[in-house]
Amino acid sequence: MLKASRANHLDDDTLNDNINDVKNIGDDVSLQKTSFCEQLKQCEQQWWEARQSLVALKERWMFWFGDNSLIMWLLWQLVSYFIVAVILMLLSNLLNVELYLWTYMTVFGVQTALFAIILSSKGRLANRLQNRIDSVDLVREQALNEMYILASDIILPAIHASAPISLQTIHERYKSHLKLASLQRLLQKEVEAGRLILGQYQIEAEVLPPELADEALSPYADKMIYKSLIDMS
Repeated sequence: MLKASRANHLDDDTLNDNINDVKNIGDDVSLQKTSFCEQLKQCEQQWWEARQSLVALKERWMFWFGDNSLIMWLLWQLVSYFIVAVILMLLSNLLNVELYLWTYMTVFGVQTALFAIILSSKGRLANRLQNRIDSVDLVREQALNEMYILASDIILPAIHASAPISLQTIHERYKSHLKLASLQRLLQKEVEAGRLILGQYQIEAEVLPPELADEALSPYADKMIYKSLIDMS
């Protein structure tokens, strides 16, 4: 009887230990999943912010240093002449001070000299802005690569296993983790690597402003079907 009781006690202890081990494994998996989600969202946020900055910087470069930039510089200089003239007239009326013609000519002369100096530095300013664009683009690419590495562990294998699958279905499955444009960009890297193939619709959301990317992709998401070129068997 004593041996049977001791054996039963040992079995109970073993069972409890196994249950605790299962609970600990479950807790570890839950923690890993939570950590994965947080890292993925953080990388996406970094990529999104860098991409938004990149779009703004490129628009600024096109405006000030694009093909028709000289016309824009001259137009802005004309506008600045008008603004300065209005300010001088307002100051003259408010302070009851009479401004002579030579005063206006002096102010406009200084303004023209400053414009000539800035215009002569146009190439240097363009290079400085281009360096900022390159720096932000590097940050964007690094954030995208980190996001891609994280997605390669769980999300992308599941997509390959479920292919053919539409972008809309993928987004519905992972919308709590990633935005539609982020998913599309990750899948595009798989397409470029030759592991996925996209059917009829090829939308490049990278050229769209960040706030419009999801909206522009939405009408095509259910028609963008991805097929895996990886043998999952």
